[in-house]
Amino acid sequence: MRLLFCLLPLLLSVTLLPAQQPAAPDRRLESLLLMPEPKAMRGAYSIILPNSQQTVFTCYRESLDSLNGVEVYSAEAFNKLGLSVESFAARAKTAADKRLLQIKPELIKGADGRIAYAVYRGESPLYATLLVAPSLPKIFAELFGPEIWVVAPDRHSLYIFPAKAELLNEFAEDLAERYTSDAYAASCEIFSIKAGAEPRVIASFAGAENE
Repeated sequence: MRLLFCLLPLLLSVTLLPAQQPAAPDRRLESLLLMPEPKAMRGAYSIILPNSQQTVFTCYRESLDSLNGVEVYSAEAFNKLGLSVESFAARAKTAADKRLLQIKPELIKGADGRIAYAVYRGESPLYATLLVAPSLPKIFAELFGPEIWVVAPDRHSLYIFPAKAELLNEFAEDLAERYTSDAYAASCEIFSIKAGAEPRVIASFAGAENE
């Protein structure tokens, strides 16, 4: 009993500790993020890529105050940058390139033993922002040819396919499920990307009607 009373203050001190804040990453927080998200989220700091009907790309930044690690810019915070949305987008693409070159994709083989597609994925909410990285098609040119098809169903993943409709069709149902079930959906559209060209939407895997 005496031991219990001795331990009681310690137990209470542990119980009453305040909730811990997310640990700061061992790098500088990213302030230039172009985040793909459903068009219903479109705001003053969003752009639309060619042929896109369901997706906008919005100016975001990393934040330790946000539960999901990123936040859209407020008007006050964006004005402090002194940038237009177009200038922000250009810089965000350069920043995405730097992140892209620091990580390696997971290469997935098909039944024939050949690489069927590649995917970047993990806990970070920044993976979807790699879609606008200019170097993306160059990295996969040897594997998939000069044109790749890219999909970001949620913020935590980016899928890269060769430009083959029959192959991507095999994954359409799974991609749609990821898009509709994730609280932080990114895009239900398929982007065609070639070196030196802007990503261009060619189709949707979620069956959304174009408006």
